[in-house]
Amino acid sequence: MTYDERLQNVSVLGAAGKMGSGILLLTAIEMVDRSLQPENKGKTFVLNAIDVSDEALAGLMDYLKVQVRKIAEKKTVWLRKMYADREDLIENFDIIDEYIFAVIRMVRPVTSMEEAFRSSLVFEAVNENRALKVKLLSRIKENSQKDVWFFTNTSSVPIHLIDEEAKLEGKVIGFHFYNPPAVQKLVELIKTDNTKPEVEEFARQYAANLKKVVVSSNDVAGFIGNGHFMRDGLHGMKAAAKLAEEKGLPLYEAIYMMNKITQDYLVRPMGIFQLMDYVGVDVMQFILNVMNPFVEDEDLHSDLLDQMMEQGVKGGQFSSGAQKDGFLKYEAGKPVAVWDVQGKNYVPFEAFSARCDEMLGSMPGSVVAWKATLRMKNKEEMLRRFYTDLKTTETLGSELALKYGKCSKKIGEKLVADGVAHNAEDVNTVMLTGFYHAYGPINAYFD
Repeated sequence: MTYDERLQNVSVLGAAGKMGSGILLLTAIEMVDRSLQPENKGKTFVLNAIDVSDEALAGLMDYLKVQVRKIAEKKTVWLRKMYADREDLIENFDIIDEYIFAVIRMVRPVTSMEEAFRSSLVFEAVNENRALKVKLLSRIKENSQKDVWFFTNTSSVPIHLIDEEAKLEGKVIGFHFYNPPAVQKLVELIKTDNTKPEVEEFARQYAANLKKVVVSSNDVAGFIGNGHFMRDGLHGMKAAAKLAEEKGLPLYEAIYMMNKITQDYLVRPMGIFQLMDYVGVDVMQFILNVMNPFVEDEDLHSDLLDQMMEQGVKGGQFSSGAQKDGFLKYEAGKPVAVWDVQGKNYVPFEAFSARCDEMLGSMPGSVVAWKATLRMKNKEEMLRRFYTDLKTTETLGSELALKYGKCSKKIGEKLVADGVAHNAEDVNTVMLTGFYHAYGPINAYFD
């Protein structure tokens, strides 16, 4: 079966979810673009968008229309070539509308799993529940009318377990998109010892056509991305607890300070507590629970996460993409308060931030803002100067930042030592590309 033949009937499980909708959009564009090639004229391409909610699927179709229009507007020159034989399509808006119609006509929103039985390729984007993944994929495998391949978007469950328990016979690969899939360039590719070479070959071609940056991870729970982020988050929570104890601070003030350290001093797009909110406190807890049984020399568990969940503070996003309150409270997308697990309420920054900032002390004049690094041609030089200056700055902020940076580096090095990542470059690429860090964790800044 050729690449194009494999794409003629595809299903996405969990298509209306946060990850599934992005995967569906990217796959729809790839399939329609292939269908427009001269050699494929007259062939039928079908993309089943499978989810449990009719309402969510209706919202998905609205999302597709908006996003496909944006994509089409950026490639009208190419579309003119593809529709050159259509004399009825004259103006750009006619061509764009026809392209949108082609996508909508190809996508079949359904709540029935049976539609996947005719697919040659299935993307699985349901939640990080191993039993659910196995149940769904095994059912498709048992009833499939074709030689079906499976791409699972799991960010934590070992692929070989899904393969073995669902009896997929090596026709499965971990294809972990980063959130949101339509924007993020990174894909973690995870194969097992049993993965068929042709499945990996197809996966790499598909990723290349989507212009994704591919990093291969070994099949270890959490892989590279969550392998680093989950441990980084655990360290952030432990560091905040330790700071609160040593300085006699309320925990919410220590959380504010560690969030500031990880954002401003470590030059990241958001602090560690804000990032955990973005991912979701509930998701963070769930993934740690998935990973923990596979780790012998660590305890990947947080009592603080348990407390947050017990108090109903979960973070995550609304369907609109707006941030829900978690460790931090948000107004117009910006953090303005911190959750107090003792008082069970949010304490506004204005009540304590000035005192905390004074405790951290002044930053060196060579400080580098994360956003500025996006345009810097001499980024490495500027970062090296900043961290050199930080090492000679005797403030609480510099002390906390250097300790945190060293810990982040050790986490990255351990991923290589434990055989999760092939090398330091892969760890750095994941954190640079998937998490938008200004630099990889394995570096010389924190030697």
